[in-house]
Parts: sequence; C-alpha cells; structure tokens
Amino acid sequence: MNLNYEETVEWLYSKLPMFQRTGSSAYKKDLGNIRALMEHLGNPHRDFKTIHVAGTNGKGSCSHMLASILQEYGYKTGLTTSPHLKDFRERVRVNGEICPESFVIKFVKENANFIEELNASFFEVSVAMAFAYFSKEKLDIAIIETGLGGRLDSTNIIHPDLSLITNIGLDHTEILGKTLAEIAKEKAGIIKPNSPVVIGEAEDDLKQIFIEKAKETQSEIYFAQNFEFPEYESDLKGTYQLKNKRSVLTGIQVLKEKGFQINEKAIKNGLKNTISNTGLRGRWEVLQENPLVVADTAHNPHGLSEVKKQIEQTPYEKLHLVLGFVNDKDVISILEYFPVNAQYYFSEPDVPRKLKIEDLKMIVPENLNANYYPTVKGALQDALKKAQSKDFIYVGGSTFVVAEAID
Repeated sequence: MNLNYEETVEWLYSKLPMFQRTGSSAYKKDLGNIRALMEHLGNPHRDFKTIHVAGTNGKGSCSHMLASILQEYGYKTGLTTSPHLKDFRERVRVNGEICPESFVIKFVKENANFIEELNASFFEVSVAMAFAYFSKEKLDIAIIETGLGGRLDSTNIIHPDLSLITNIGLDHTEILGKTLAEIAKEKAGIIKPNSPVVIGEAEDDLKQIFIEKAKETQSEIYFAQNFEFPEYESDLKGTYQLKNKRSVLTGIQVLKEKGFQINEKAIKNGLKNTISNTGLRGRWEVLQENPLVVADTAHNPHGLSEVKKQIEQTPYEKLHLVLGFVNDKDVISILEYFPVNAQYYFSEPDVPRKLKIEDLKMIVPENLNANYYPTVKGALQDALKKAQSKDFIYVGGSTFVVAEAID
C-alpha cells in the first residue's frame, strides 16, 4: 500500500463507516474495536495524562480552551476533537499544530490490514491514530473530546485526570435516547472511579443522575453553576461562550487542587488566544464585516437557542440566513429559532447525509422568503450580492455548511 496523503485520507473515507457522512449506521455500540486497536498498537492511550470532555454543545470550545491554557503554562498538550472542518489532521493536534501528513500515511500503511479485518469505523481509527501520535510525541497531557455520547464512545477507554460534561440537550436521539435523562446517563458514562468530574450546566433532575454516578464511582463532582470567576477576555465570540468559560475555569481550579501547576498568566493568555493557540474555527466566527458575515456550527435545539439570543443582540438592517442541513435533523424545529422576516438561502452541504433541496422545499413553511441553491458557495455568493453594508449574513445549520463557507 503506497499512497500519498490525499489517497490515504480517501482510503479512510471510502473504506471505513463514517458517522458524519452516513449517519447512525456507522456508530459502533460497544468498545470492542477500539480496545482491539489499542492492544494492537501497544496501548498508547496509557502513556499520557488526559482530560475527557463530553456534552451536547460546547465540548469543542471547552476542549480548545483547556488545551490553550495548558499550552500557555508550558505543558506539551495534545488535543483530539471531531469532526474536522477542512483537513482530517485537525483531529490530531499537539500544542496547536496538526499532525504531519507523513504520520497519517505511515499509520494507515502499517495498520490497514488490521483495520480492515476488524471492520473498524472511521472514528475508531481516528481516535486510535490520535492516541498513537500522542504517545509518540511524549505528551504531558491530552484533551480528549468525545465523538458522540460518552459511555460507548470510542474515546471512553481512558482513565482521565478530569472529566468535564458541558451540558445536556436533545441531539442524536436515535442513538443516545429520546429524553434528556437517557442522554445524561450516556454522557455520565465518562465518569471514572476516583476521577473528579465537572458538570457545566444541568437542571436539578439531571444533576441527580450525575450525583448518583459520581457516588457509584467515588468521584468528586463539581457543578460549574456554583462557581464564580473574574472576567477574562476571550477571542471566542458569542455570549454562549461565557458558560463554556465558566466550565473550563472550574475544571482548571479542580486540576490545580489535584496538583497541576497552572498560573494566572496561563489562564489569562490561554483564554485570550484560544484560536491562535489551537486553531479552533466555526464558533460564532466573523468571516467579514460590512456586511457582517458570521458562521456557527450550532445544529441542535440547545445550541440554536444560544444562536437565537446572539442574533437578537446583533444590530443589523436586514438578516440573511444561509442554511443547510443533514437528513436526520428536525428542520421544522430548527427553523423556529430563526425569525420569519429574514431572507433565507437554503443549500445542500456536499455530504451523502445532506438534506436535498427537493426535500427541503416540501418542509420549509410557505411564509418564509426563501431561495434554494445546489451548493453552499452559491447560496453564500447570492447572499453577499444582495446584502447591503449594514445587513447581517448568518451561515449555519450544519457543521458541513460552515466547513464549505469558511474556505
């Protein structure tokens, strides 16, 4: 097997089941494959300290903020998150730098036969690759973001120094459960024996689920809602980041209590420089001014309720919404978060799971002023053409729409 980087990534896409592209059929409901992969690779996940981050929304932002703060203090810090926006290697970073193409090529070449025999998923392989790279790089610590859920997520073979669960909302209900309580139980699966856990935000009935799990595992539990911190400047925009920041600061406080050296300067600079330190994109990201263009990856009710508040706080003369969706989302519910009097530009993200224009036309209420486009680029270009300098263009509905818009 002699492939270049592009061919290697194409092999991963074409050979392995991938949730982002094909949906729940790619989801493996046990940890057998990832355990087999770890055994095959010599259990690299045991070679470094870890922080495990789960939650319906905000886990990517929290993971990047934590990594940025630890990097600022001088820890050699790994970060694995998903999905990627532009390049597969965004999933595997050390001190903000994506792993080299040569490592991806070598990893796939050396392990392709085993991966195929195992029928491993795309996500299982990307997690295994991240752990192998982190072991090779001799990290001090790695931030590990779950892909989906917690209990049965491929990342859930680590025994972290800290677990962080950001929040609980309705998403991936066909896999994680139809109620918030069921989803909370799945996320609580990352809480490990004698390892502290921070809960970002939760209603009282859900808090009880986490308290019971923590009691069972003899884990100290901290609710970020009970903590107050001084204001820190952050390069992550969007008022919803205030909750994420509080979760992160609670986590940092717990780490310090556990003996981690992290000073005020590292916290301040880490929050101020998260984007430049870690490469995070697509979180209320301003793509241009005059007209203002913002892209955000929020795609479920919990995340979109925060986006709705943010749009309401943004001054503009006319609102233009460039939206696209995958085919397992409740579009009617999603559209309720956006104002009726906006100009809508519906498009198809370039993935197999896309919700097609012909299907969208059957769903979209007739009272919306809507145009339809075969591509995200075409929709955004038309919005830019029609918008005046004081208008506001919002791009979202799906991670894949944002990925195409920020090219």
